[in-house]
Amino acid sequence: MLALDTATPAVTVALHDADGDRTLAAGHQVDARRHGELLLPSVDRVLSEAGRKLTDVTDLVVGVGPGPYTGLRVGLATAEAFAAALGLPVHGVCTLDGIAYAAGLDEPFLVATDARRREVYWARYADARTRVGEPAVDRPAELAEAHPEVTGLPAAGAGALLYRDVFHGAREDLPADQSAAALARLAAERLARGEELLPPRPLYLRRPDAKVPANYKVVTPR
Repeated sequence: MLALDTATPAVTVALHDADGDRTLAAGHQVDARRHGELLLPSVDRVLSEAGRKLTDVTDLVVGVGPGPYTGLRVGLATAEAFAAALGLPVHGVCTLDGIAYAAGLDEPFLVATDARRREVYWARYADARTRVGEPAVDRPAELAEAHPEVTGLPAAGAGALLYRDVFHGAREDLPADQSAAALARLAAERLARGEELLPPRPLYLRRPDAKVPANYKVVTPR
C-alpha cells in the first residue's frame, strides 16, 4: 500500500505492508512551496529503500485535505495518475484524521492545521480514531467564540502551534504535519473493518482565490 499526502507543508510518502502491519519505508520533507518538485522523487526513494517497484503496489492511499489548493492537488493528481496507469484502487482519507491517528491520544482533543489567510482547518476528536463532526475552516478567534469548549483541549497540528493564544492546549510533542505512514496504517485498519473510504477528491472548505471578474463579458464570433 503506497500512501502519500501533500495537504500540509509536508511532502510525505510511505509504503505500508497491510498484511504484516508494518511500514516498509517512509519519506518526509517539509516545504510548502515545492510539493510538485519533491513528491515523485520521494516516491522513488521510498520504493527503492523498501526494495519494491511501483508495479508491486496493490493499493493507493491519499490525503484528501482539507488543505491549500495547490499543494493538495499535487498529491491527489499523482495518486490518480498512478491508479489510472496501474489499474489500482485509490482510497481517500481526511488529512486531519491522519494527524489525529498519529497523535495516538485516547482522550478528547483537537487537530488544527494552517489554512493561511489567518485561518485554520480543524476538527475535534473523541480519540485518535474517532472524529466528532465534520472538518471546518475558521479564524481562530471566531472558533474560540463559537466553540469555547475546544480551546482548552489538547491540540495537534501546525495551526494549533501557530495560534497558541487561542489553542491553549497546543502541544509540541504531538504531530504538526501529516505522516503518510500514519495515514496508511489508518486506511489499512478501516479497510480491514470493511469500511468504505473517501473518493480521491479534494476536500475544499472555502472558495478558490481565482474568480471571474465582475462585469465580465463573453465575446462570441458572429
